[in-house]
Amino acid sequence: MADIWQQTLNWQPTIQEQEQFQRFYELILSGNQQLNLTRITEPQEFWEKHLWDSIAGIAPLFWGVASSSLSPHLPLPSSPTPQLIDIGTGAGFPGIPIAIAMNNCTVTLLDSTRKKVAFIEEILTALQLTNVKTMTARVEDLGHQFHHRQKYNVATIRAVGSANTCAEYTLPLLKEGGLAVIYRGNWTSEETTALENAVKQLGGVIESIEKFTTPLSESIRHCLYLRKVENTPSQFPRAVGVPTSKPL
Repeated sequence: MADIWQQTLNWQPTIQEQEQFQRFYELILSGNQQLNLTRITEPQEFWEKHLWDSIAGIAPLFWGVASSSLSPHLPLPSSPTPQLIDIGTGAGFPGIPIAIAMNNCTVTLLDSTRKKVAFIEEILTALQLTNVKTMTARVEDLGHQFHHRQKYNVATIRAVGSANTCAEYTLPLLKEGGLAVIYRGNWTSEETTALENAVKQLGGVIESIEKFTTPLSESIRHCLYLRKVENTPSQFPRAVGVPTSKPL
């Protein structure tokens, strides 16, 4: 898949990174028997829908992209070691593929399910990933903690609730100038209007909404990029469960 990586994302993994991706896949297959981590287990489908998809979301932030269908670059504030948090990481997507590809980043994998976090910790040991931390917590609580609120350059979130809910989870954790990356499938202009209202309340703006096509099955994907432009009001995120039951 090296040529496809290069053609679509202006990047390709080293031999070591390819070996880590392969080992990651094997570990997911093994863990899937106990934890029901993913229904995507066929090799090429796993590569496209988990590995490629994970990296595609952050490619414009760090090295630009070759594909004309994606913005060439979405700059981040200068930082020698960007701090990234992956919210609701589940089986480690997109956080672990990002950590493999971006070894100058410090990646925090957050999930509220202790069993999944324990499994991820086994993966990190097996892959010898030293730039990754794990946490078991609710993001609604974490967003009010001094050591995490306004501390990250990038917050990623995939397959977790509505976009408005994702905005409320991510923006409080970002430094001013940081970016939230919300991974979606389909997306509509009506959803954009609703999201604009929510993001404004949270101290952010919609910087870009990118539509792209996956390289093998030609499925439609979207990534929403929200820029933190001012401090998020102290009442956000709201209490556990409220962002989901009553989205902004």
